[in-house]
Amino acid sequence: MKSSFLVSILSISVLAVGCVSQKKYNELQSRHSQLASQNQQCQSDLSSAKTRIGSLDDQLASERANLTSLQAALDKCLTASTQGGVNIAKLVDEINASNKYIQHLVNLKNKSDSLNMVLTNNLTRSLDRDELKEIDVKVLKGVVYISLSDNMLYKTGSYEISEVAGATLGKIAKVIKDYREYDVLVEGNTDDVPINRPNIRNNWDLSALRASSVVQALQTDYGVDPKRLTAGGRGEYNPVASNDTEAGKMRNRRTQIIVTPKLDQFMDLIEKAPENKD
Repeated sequence: MKSSFLVSILSISVLAVGCVSQKKYNELQSRHSQLASQNQQCQSDLSSAKTRIGSLDDQLASERANLTSLQAALDKCLTASTQGGVNIAKLVDEINASNKYIQHLVNLKNKSDSLNMVLTNNLTRSLDRDELKEIDVKVLKGVVYISLSDNMLYKTGSYEISEVAGATLGKIAKVIKDYREYDVLVEGNTDDVPINRPNIRNNWDLSALRASSVVQALQTDYGVDPKRLTAGGRGEYNPVASNDTEAGKMRNRRTQIIVTPKLDQFMDLIEKAPENKD
């Protein structure tokens, strides 16, 4: 009985969509082309962000290894001949400079981690228990990921945002607006079930259109600066679970709001080592 009902609903939906005007279809085609281009750029930017932010730990490890080597050389000089006096002074200067840069990198990482933790805490505190069941918030390599299920966010089989999701997006938007130094990438994801609708060719289209709907809602309804926003779709090609089960498919049907520090400001801080002060 339930299956027949669903088939009826889908049939009605297909007939309704089939009535979409040629003008509307052309607009959707044009929007998809724009989103596909934006998606390619945002994926490149996100990959660059993860690589650059992740390099901070590598720099720390390298500087600590350098400090260990310098300390060993200093110990050797202390037991060497009388010419060690000059070498010791030089090594002491290098060790001091290395220590300053290590502390600089540690402070930057701590600042980034602290900001992300505050952002995450503020967000989770603003959501109620039911919302938290549909939203997953985590921090990975300096990037905040807010993952929302499609059941909560969209109308069934559509890229239109549901009325229920409005209040939740409003809470997320408020936190995003409080952290103006962060950029926001909205990324749509689907399961591997093909979609067959006249105005949506495949899961690439669906994921990109869903991301675009969220971006436009954040801008239009909640006042987030559009210069900070990017919309992108990844279709079925970024799964977090197996599509062999319904539970896995449900996890894969999601939209991620990815919040990252502005790369130009962050890299400027990393590259500006503290000056030596004699």
